[in-house]
Amino acid sequence: MIQQTATYSPPVTRLGRWLVEPGVDVPAEIRPMLLAGLFGTLVIFLGGVFNTVAVSAVASWRHPEPLFIGWAFYEMILGGIRLYVLRHARRNAVSGGRTYTDAYVILALLWAIGVGYGSLVGLLSRDWLIGGITTISAAAMAGGIAFRNFYAPRLCTAMVILSFGPAAIGAALSGQWELWILVPQVPVYLFSLWAAIRGLNGMLVRTTAAERENDRRASHDLLTGLANRAGLERAIVAWQHREDRRGPLAFFYLDLDGFKAVNDRHGHAAGDALLRMVAARLQALAPVGGTAARIGGDEFVLLVPEADRGGTLGRAERVIAAIANRPYDLDNGVSVSVGTSIGIARLPDHGHDVATLMSAADGALYEAKARGRCRAAIASAPALRIAAAAPRRVATV
Repeated sequence: MIQQTATYSPPVTRLGRWLVEPGVDVPAEIRPMLLAGLFGTLVIFLGGVFNTVAVSAVASWRHPEPLFIGWAFYEMILGGIRLYVLRHARRNAVSGGRTYTDAYVILALLWAIGVGYGSLVGLLSRDWLIGGITTISAAAMAGGIAFRNFYAPRLCTAMVILSFGPAAIGAALSGQWELWILVPQVPVYLFSLWAAIRGLNGMLVRTTAAERENDRRASHDLLTGLANRAGLERAIVAWQHREDRRGPLAFFYLDLDGFKAVNDRHGHAAGDALLRMVAARLQALAPVGGTAARIGGDEFVLLVPEADRGGTLGRAERVIAAIANRPYDLDNGVSVSVGTSIGIARLPDHGHDVATLMSAADGALYEAKARGRCRAAIASAPALRIAAAAPRRVATV
């Protein structure tokens, strides 16, 4: 399984996009992984280049003619260019630069053409040693292509046909009737590889999609679609590893005001619908780099990257207003209203994980609720618990 550790830029030309298209049913989140798979493992790439260069060199040594000498130079020059493009693409994928995907794809096709040309001229030379070597090499390369490039079925199929298809033509024109057996065998081999390409691609897509869905279920709340506690932990760890983070991370711990009354009066189905609507509003409030989560019952968390205390308080006011100011329309024409109280902790001031941040935020939430509905409070420094009244509805503790 490919582990996506770098981002490869998609092709920009129509031909490039068509060649790397994995299929209309492939989820968008899987496509970058499939594109990265085309750039493969450097060792496997070098093995293929070495094989074609070595075979063309032996053929040109045995037959120092333009057809073979030109092929040898073609393979050496093309191999060097492909290696240069691949190395720069892999480097740029890590740094966020362009990865020359269109050029990489075209060079792959040109390499396949070179492999097919070798088997064609090898069989036409009537030197059965060279014909055997070039044909076996082409068959091996076609198989290797199928199992290395199945991430893009169209590109892979084109490369397989170009690399081994000419062997059938060479066998038919060789003048040696015993080689005619290759004429039907080559298409059968190519069809088998095509079936393998499609099967491997489909298996990879299904497996990856299932893994990502299982991962999503493990880190997201099934009712609301927000992150759950595990997802919240991941978001905090990811934020701590961000190199571009500025200022602290605010941990908003929300508890709905009035939810129990709605749940008791209208039933659990209405309560679940209300939680989903609150979650949608909270998700819309999550800033870039932030995370909205539900950690159980009517308790939510909003992670907010903030640069200063005033920004945090202003954000808390907007969250309270967004949750409480507009009613929620449930089924059967029922309209209800709820509010929210917020306890705020900050990373790194109050801790570095969900447990310690929630502990600090829970104390602040208690203080906010003591002042009435729709209030917010920021936890004091760990060593102090000093309440400070704010001129607005948001209080600091």
